[in-house]
Amino acid sequence: MNTTYFTVTLQPVNIDTNDIFIIIPCFNEQHSIVNVVNNLLQQGYKRIVVVDDGSAESLQTVLQHMPVVYIRHAANLGQGASLQTGFEYACMHRALFAVTFDADGQHQATDIPALLEPLLSGKADVTLGSRFMEKNPSAMPSSKKIVLQMARFINLLFSGILLSDAHNGLRAFNQKALRTIAITENRMAHASEILFEIRKHQLQVQEVPVQVLYTDYSLQKGQSAFDSIKILFDLVLHKLFR
Repeated sequence: MNTTYFTVTLQPVNIDTNDIFIIIPCFNEQHSIVNVVNNLLQQGYKRIVVVDDGSAESLQTVLQHMPVVYIRHAANLGQGASLQTGFEYACMHRALFAVTFDADGQHQATDIPALLEPLLSGKADVTLGSRFMEKNPSAMPSSKKIVLQMARFINLLFSGILLSDAHNGLRAFNQKALRTIAITENRMAHASEILFEIRKHQLQVQEVPVQVLYTDYSLQKGQSAFDSIKILFDLVLHKLFR
């Protein structure tokens, strides 16, 4: 399956923002979630779904005065499980589009229109954000670049799809993709499982350049080489027993 790489010229998104659900998986993000939600609200997004994946302290206290949907898992299940919860909520409420957005402040709300444009024009069912398509890609530590390069080829090995960016949590899905993709990998292997689902259901996918803001806070929560080994192990189990 060939993945299309292209650069988007930003145009105003001609869509009711009530049809766009922003799904934010959260785990112990008390220090960043309010700013993340505020930035999305300032860009006009009204349907924000925060999935608290069993944080040590409930995020409801910091979010109680904000116009968001708050869903809390009783126990920590993993980011994949949080995304699936968000997908199910969006489908129940007949979302036309869903955008997955990290809670640590590294994603930019201003990148969302570029992700939605191929879906609106019918060119894609799923768009995946990429940090490596711009001439001046987002700065990141060399160790993280090595991990991401490894993950690219792991994805190719297991899904047959070669991306420029292996694990970027900024993605957009149309209604067809939302109702088709089922995430069963609760933890970080969900990123590759989404690619399996795209290929399995013959969904059209495109990568879109996005910017990622790295801070000391977001970097300390990123994937390590050990995390990549765990993801590889999960993927092998997925292939053997699915």
